[in-house]
Amino acid sequence: MTDEQTRPGTAAPPARQPDWWHRDHPTFTAITGFFTGLAYVIVVPSLFAAILYWAFDEQTAADAYPFVLISLAVPIGLAVAPPTRRFGGYMLVGVVTTALVVLGVAAVVLWVLVGRENSHGGSL
Repeated sequence: MTDEQTRPGTAAPPARQPDWWHRDHPTFTAITGFFTGLAYVIVVPSLFAAILYWAFDEQTAADAYPFVLISLAVPIGLAVAPPTRRFGGYMLVGVVTTALVVLGVAAVVLWVLVGRENSHGGSL
């Protein structure tokens, strides 16, 4: 240590930033892109529906809800633009994977519930 660092009343040296953050660690972009896609497919449609139902009557909001598909332009645009191509690609993987998992789980639950309803003769 130098004399300046050991003297009382002097400022401590600035903390060193992690090197991997600045060099773009190979897994950092992939993980953040994937989880951004996961959050995007859950948060954006929910906020869109909430804003529609807050701003319009129920029928107008229900009619306008399919316009949420326009929000897919963001990850597609990120995947096309050269500076963000890698991040956008992983974001699209997160969006598609989340959508497949949600639809798959919904299909299995529906199949089990319908099968259970039919096996009990329509009574619970």
